[in-house]
Amino acid sequence: MTQVNFMRAGIIITIIALIIALAGYVCWHLWRITPQGWKLVSVCVFILWMASLFAGFAVNDRIPMKAATVMYEVGNTWIIVFLYLLLIFLVADIAAVCHLLPKMFLKDSAAGLGTVVGIVAVILTLGGIHYHHKYREELIIATSKPLDKTMTIVMASDLHLGYHNRKAELARWVDMINAEKPDLVLFGGDVIDLSLRPVIEGNYAQEFHRVEAPMMAVLGNHEFYSNLKLAQQFYKDSGIQLLKDTVAHFKGIDIIGRNDRTSHRRASLNTISKGLEGFIIVLDHQPYHLEEAEAAGIDFQFSGHTHRGQVWPISWVTDAMYEKAWGHHRRGNTQYYVSSGLGIWGAKIRVGTRSEYLVLHLTNK
Repeated sequence: MTQVNFMRAGIIITIIALIIALAGYVCWHLWRITPQGWKLVSVCVFILWMASLFAGFAVNDRIPMKAATVMYEVGNTWIIVFLYLLLIFLVADIAAVCHLLPKMFLKDSAAGLGTVVGIVAVILTLGGIHYHHKYREELIIATSKPLDKTMTIVMASDLHLGYHNRKAELARWVDMINAEKPDLVLFGGDVIDLSLRPVIEGNYAQEFHRVEAPMMAVLGNHEFYSNLKLAQQFYKDSGIQLLKDTVAHFKGIDIIGRNDRTSHRRASLNTISKGLEGFIIVLDHQPYHLEEAEAAGIDFQFSGHTHRGQVWPISWVTDAMYEKAWGHHRRGNTQYYVSSGLGIWGAKIRVGTRSEYLVLHLTNK
């Protein structure tokens, strides 16, 4: 085993150990706050819910589709429940130590348990409603480089099609894209979620053929996590031109598609862009090293991947990790847009972030 593999294994083991420790903290608080006679029930529900998440990774592709869909949505919702139970109990402990909350509120308390469960239920409900609202972000760029005409380009990233974002939802997104009357549609990776089974059995590729404009895309990390060969075939079956460190030319625009950094095999952006004279758009799923696009003289880069953390306060983490975790950005003469994603991974819940697509209008100065 190489040193890199040892490091990865160490990171994974550390993360698992941390999750187990924090889950133990939540279980202890659930035991304490639940009234007598119901303690074991509340803790067992939490543990079984957690187990359904990990069981789903192992069995979802081998059980009936409806059962797999339910297990995916239920199991992945546990992550959000766990996060907010952890935050609530941490805040409650601090408040109790500071004498801002009676300690008995956290011990054998029906009122305490009801308050905690109620807060989490409200977050799940409002976060689910918010996720289903798709935001339309519009950006106008005037360029001195010659264009055949004023162009409208719809860009979307992180659709995460699969057990949760299903064919009917994709059909709604296609209708939204067509309503923009685009000249071109660009996808910034992670069109697939974690499994190709639902998209292949459900013939999701059929929906992409309703898009009324040429489509191009790059791979995201999830295409590598699922099945790279089948994912690339899905793009082909969908009529989407896949760019992997290659350039496509479209009516005065040069579109560079980067191979995702998950592959560890990427040509340099300087090499790919050499000799290009049109308006240059780069599709790069993960928004690392934004200085590369500036140095290469790129006009515009579109990325995704971050989801901006999907839920608060994870958004604080992504904001700290990336130079730009979400939104419009500029470095010198290069402009960027990092999308929080049209779809989502895991539970269909957003708190403090949004699901969106970008409408880019290119005009001549």
